[in-house]
Amino acid sequence: MKTDKLTHLKDYIAGFAQVAVAFSGGVDSTLLLKVCKDTLGKDRVVACTGISPTLPQEELEFARAFTRKHGITHVLLPTDEFNNREYLANPPTRCYLCKTALFRAITAYAKTRGIQTLFDGSNDDDLSDYRPGLQACKENMVKSPLAAAGITKDEIRLYSRELGLADWDRPATPCLASRIPYGQEITTEKLRQIEKAENLLKGLGFITVRVRHHGGLARIEVPENEITRLTKDDTRKKIFRYIKDLGFSWVCVDLAGFKSGNLNRDIRRTAW
Repeated sequence: MKTDKLTHLKDYIAGFAQVAVAFSGGVDSTLLLKVCKDTLGKDRVVACTGISPTLPQEELEFARAFTRKHGITHVLLPTDEFNNREYLANPPTRCYLCKTALFRAITAYAKTRGIQTLFDGSNDDDLSDYRPGLQACKENMVKSPLAAAGITKDEIRLYSRELGLADWDRPATPCLASRIPYGQEITTEKLRQIEKAENLLKGLGFITVRVRHHGGLARIEVPENEITRLTKDDTRKKIFRYIKDLGFSWVCVDLAGFKSGNLNRDIRRTAW
């Protein structure tokens, strides 16, 4: 079944003359971009990365390195969501507003290249989660080949490993705004606080980590089996001092452990 899905993905992609791929540097869009390049050839594919304060620097660096290694044209497109007061207010539709800004930027660029088809890395699992960005895909005529082929997140990692992609086991790194609870304003200062705090924790060996920004309080999430290591005296003190110096008044550890999309749990899904 796994091979059938990969074949389906390749057949789907082969039906297009040229494509622009929304490339965040994450595992999903990396696999999609690699299969597009292998199927269509590098001259018929362009990778488009939206440049925004919400993009972690490590993701941008990976995106640049990957496209350079594989000889894929890579363009960096500034997005304008920070000019949208509705977006900065951080409503539950934040992802929709952000994706709309991204897809409009890619569409405008693609037209200059004569490219009519836009791809994004949404997968089959995304269809059953709270993903307001999917509406932006529909409105901007963006196609999601991974979802169309029924490929799940776990299968993406398996295919990535089979294709020799070094990032196959990299943890997901969603946009930095996802650490700020809905209804609390998004600012560049908050995003930099989050990124610096998470970089410290990663430097200490915590691979999967989130620092949720609750105003003056930073709430750290790591997998349950790493909480004990996180709270060891020397490590705990180092983390506390650093994060407090970033401007937080309080630093706490979520005893429930890391869970992807944690801030979505109180959002009631709505039909678009």
